Amino acid sequence: MSEKILTERQGAVTTITINRPEVRNALDNEAALLLGKALTEFDADDSAHVCILTGAGGAFCSGADLKALAGGTDYFPWAGSEKGPLRAPLSKPVIAAIAGTACAGGLGVALFCDIRIAEESATFGVFSRRWGVPMSDGTTVRLPRLIGRARALDMLITGRAVPAKEALEWGLCTRVVGNGLALKEAHDLARQVAEFPQIALRSDRRSAYEQEDYAFAEAIAREAELAMEARRKEAMKGARRFADGKGRHGSFHDI
Repeated sequence: MSEKILTERQGAVTTITINRPEVRNALDNEAALLLGKALTEFDADDSAHVCILTGAGGAFCSGADLKALAGGTDYFPWAGSEKGPLRAPLSKPVIAAIAGTACAGGLGVALFCDIRIAEESATFGVFSRRWGVPMSDGTTVRLPRLIGRARALDMLITGRAVPAKEALEWGLCTRVVGNGLALKEAHDLARQVAEFPQIALRSDRRSAYEQEDYAFAEAIAREAELAMEARRKEAMKGARRFADGKGRHGSFHDI
């Protein structure tokens, strides 16, 4: 039996692949736990800066394995369980490379990521609406915060397929590329992000997530608090590089 979750490392970029193409990368309990383990190991590795999350065989993820559920095996909440792979954001960026479908729990997996790169033929949806399977992967929380409650309710209630073009207009995906190019685009972007000074990148990212939990003034204060380490360790060095002529007039190839 092939491994259900594959992990590959290229420099500071880790690629995690859901490897169950025979079921459009649906996650049974074992695969969900292995996915959580792979994500945790990436997050704990100081030399790994960016993660790419994708699916094998031309599909991203079709959610929970309903055949396993039909056989009497209940699944644990992927966001609401301590062992859930989607419980909370990681400390470092995760980029989704999406081909085919990101539906039901697969939509939840995509929403867990910071950036979603979708191929032209990709679709998003709560297809499990037809089978009475509820979302327990963070979708009902992350989706309204990302695209607004009205559009989220449209998806949650109707279970319709949202094509990549519409998903881009809504902000559900970040970029749309040609079919077969999502993973390449994700790798190109990940390598670029991995080269940035990491302390400031991670503190800004963390502030963007945490601000939802604070009133405005408190969120601003928290931003300043999170920025302190980068101000001490990175900002002065970066300012000197700029003063020396790097990155002038929007040209960043020499940085």
